[in-house]
Amino acid sequence: MQTGVEIAMRTGSEPTTARSALRARLWLSLWGLAWALFGTVAFTIVGRTGWAIACGVLLLVVTIDLVVIIRHIRQGPHYQPGPDIPPYRPPDNRP
Repeated sequence: MQTGVEIAMRTGSEPTTARSALRARLWLSLWGLAWALFGTVAFTIVGRTGWAIACGVLLLVVTIDLVVIIRHIRQGPHYQPGPDIPPYRPPDNRP
């Protein structure tokens, strides 16, 4: 354990300055969905079953990710505690 190290408490401005990358993640997932769908169809037509299955699994993962992203976007902002509530118990300075 290190001695003399102070842990900074939060400033309280985090809830107002924090930003989520959900919209960027949404667009990247849509891009991945399009490519996974294209890969699944293309490899199925060509007859590469292994690659088609791999793209199909990727398609499933991306679809689940999209559902989670859309759910989080629709939930909206969540409660954030004020500056008077610390994010954790202050450390005990006992040896």
